[in-house]
Amino acid sequence: MNPVRIESIQLFSGLDASEIALVTPIFSERSFLARTKVITEGETGEEMFVLVSGKVRIVKSMILPEVDIASLAGKDPSKVLATLTGDAHPFFGEMGLVSDSPRSATVETLEHSRFLVTDRARFFALAASEPALGCKLLSALCTRLAEVVRSTNGEVMKLTTALALLLSGRG
Repeated sequence: MNPVRIESIQLFSGLDASEIALVTPIFSERSFLARTKVITEGETGEEMFVLVSGKVRIVKSMILPEVDIASLAGKDPSKVLATLTGDAHPFFGEMGLVSDSPRSATVETLEHSRFLVTDRARFFALAASEPALGCKLLSALCTRLAEVVRSTNGEVMKLTTALALLLSGRG
């Protein structure tokens, strides 16, 4: 297997060679077979994953946890939000890296997949020992999280508009 060059990962694109050398050791490589849940919605976790090869899908439950699933008459209450390949080295789990909140979606491998993985302790130890680098990394994560919030807000507005039209009899 080809080693992954961390500088090819978008999250680290703003780092120079000396900063890349500091970031590399906080990541370890992990592989999963096809049909393996890497992250499970609702569980807590503190790891962030960078997909370096393979394919995953991100799945989100479309009902609240307190809703009786039996009332759905066997229908799957989940939706595939995205299918990602290692070509672009996407990353996920960044919210778990910075927060104790439950995971917001499930990530499952569709084929044998390789990841670079770091956790909260390693990430923040680096940020504490190299504050300027920590600020760059946190800024990159904040940019990503802001993009997710903007996208989610747009989807909520579409759903709200569709529901309002449906309820008003014009949809």
